Amino acid sequence: MTELLLLAQIAGERIAFRAADVQSVVELDSITPVPLAPAYVTGLAALRSRPLTVIDPVRSLDLDAPGDAGPAAIRKAVVVEQDRHLYALLVDGIEDVVAAESEPFAPPGRLSPGWERCSLGLVETPVGALLLADPMAIVAGPDRAEAA
Repeated sequence: MTELLLLAQIAGERIAFRAADVQSVVELDSITPVPLAPAYVTGLAALRSRPLTVIDPVRSLDLDAPGDAGPAAIRKAVVVEQDRHLYALLVDGIEDVVAAESEPFAPPGRLSPGWERCSLGLVETPVGALLLADPMAIVAGPDRAEAA
């Protein structure tokens, strides 16, 4: 398998996204809150004059993690697109782009419900087996997952 993967960290966990699903990796220095938005929507930002809906994966996946770094902090984000709308998924860090060494396979144990919802399986990488995450499941948030 020669698929490229972007390695990132969310809630202190190292995960992978298919590089083909990622539009770009950016640093956001200004996020504008949106009144009455779901809790997992941090706000709006701009990328090359296009609006970005900023998603907090920790809240979207109901994960236990430290609180938000605050509005003044520069935040790293993975930008994905769905139906011509851009979404920025906040991440703790970006590590590398690597080639997958296997097809996705089922994890040997149970994942937490949030990780289970966004998991496409585990994939072998040069740094070990990592969860391959579906960015659109993160964008959908917990409300849509519960309604399905």
